[in-house]
Amino acid sequence: MKNIVAREVIEARIIKDYSVEFVFDDLKRGVLDLRKYLGRGVFKGLLDPKKFSQMKVDAELGTICWPNGADIAPDRLYMELIER
Repeated sequence: MKNIVAREVIEARIIKDYSVEFVFDDLKRGVLDLRKYLGRGVFKGLLDPKKFSQMKVDAELGTICWPNGADIAPDRLYMELIER
């Protein structure tokens, strides 16, 4: 695994279905399909497009989150983006 500096999400927007365009604090940007994170535990309810669309960027956490308390670690998102 590559040794990277921890990154934070500074912008995110849903562009289609469960695909989200991200911008990180180093200005790296890209699109990820988040469908693989959904369907279990706290993410189960987010299979509902209306609930998924409530996603927002939490500046304190530096990542995306939803009103039900779900969030995805920004480092995980960043690594997935740069490994593509």
